[in-house]
Formats: sequence, structure tokens, C-alpha cells
Amino acid sequence: MNGFFNELRVQRWDDHRYYHHSRVNQSLHFLSATSFVFAYVVAFSDPAMAALIGWLIAMTSRQLGHLVFEPRGYDQVNQATDEYKEEIKVGYNIKRKLVLLAVWAASPLLLIVDPTLLGIFTPHANTTELINHVGELWLVVGLAGIAFRAIQLFILKDLRTGLVWVTKIATDPFHDIKLYHRAPFYFLPAKPITHEEIAAEVPVKVSKTGF
Repeated sequence: MNGFFNELRVQRWDDHRYYHHSRVNQSLHFLSATSFVFAYVVAFSDPAMAALIGWLIAMTSRQLGHLVFEPRGYDQVNQATDEYKEEIKVGYNIKRKLVLLAVWAASPLLLIVDPTLLGIFTPHANTTELINHVGELWLVVGLAGIAFRAIQLFILKDLRTGLVWVTKIATDPFHDIKLYHRAPFYFLPAKPITHEEIAAEVPVKVSKTGF
């Protein structure tokens, strides 16, 4: 078990240091994480609504942070190119994410072509039922996306790597809240520094009119 949790820490650390430099991205991850936790709670009573929350709020804010605000050039902090980081990414790198997002965005079209989805659903009678069917479909897309990448890791890496990644994905919301809950505060207006605070830091007497 020690090896399992050590690999979990490594995957989390690599994800943080390589892909979460931007304060905006960190703040959006905090929003995403709290939304996912809320979706976890909702899932016990309404899985379709949980999927809607997860995709429309949690996943959208999370991927917006990565695709728009996170730097994609040479990583000076870690001395790594973007190509290198994308190559060693255990989970969904940018290319794989774009494929998954395309599948997610296009999947509701299946309900237009066939409202029963090959006999799985009763044809929706109103907008509420349609939204509920979309939520159920997106729940399957999300779970299938996780299962697909896990199986890939089982084949390309090993069983433990895949299981560690699934554990990381499931627990990321809680870990992200712990890591990034302070990020939004960096955008608040700075509190003016008083003369007394300056005097406490500087080993010389400071007057109220200046130095």
C-alpha cells in the first residue's frame, strides 16, 4: 500500500507543478472542485443532475483554466517543454481532453437522431425530460472516459498506475480545495500598509510623513 500512496502523491505533485502555475487557473480549479463536491452529494439523489453540474460547471471551469489561462510555453520553473509535459502526462493531456470534450459536446445529438437512444430511453415529452436524458447520457460519457483511460494505462503502464490515476481523479476535488482555496484571495485589492507595519519591518525609525 505504501507504493500505491507514494505513486498517488507523485501523480498529484506532477499535475500541480506542471499544470497549475496560473493563479486564474488555480482559482477556477477551486470553483471546479467545490462544484464537483456538490455534484458528489447530489449524485446520491439525482445522478443526472449531478452529471449536469459536473460537466457544465465543474468541468467547464476546470478546462477553461487549462486551455485559456495556463501558460503553454517553456516551463522555466521545472525546466521542461510543453511537449515533454504533454508526453509524460498520465491522465488526459490537452489532446486527449479535446477529444473527450468533443465527444461530450456532440453526445446530445444522439438524442435528436434517436430520442430513445436505441431503446434505452422513453422518448422525452418535454424539455425537463430531455435535460434529464442529457444528464444521464453525460454521466455515462464521464464514467466511460475514466474507464477508457484507466484501461489504456493498464495496458501501456501497469495495473497500479491505472488504479492510482482513477483514485486521483475521484479525490482531486477534495485535494484541489486544500491546495487552491487561497488562490481567489490573490485578486482582492491589497490592504494599504500602515506606517506602524512599515516601522515593524524596517530597523530604523519611520516618520508619519515619509522616510
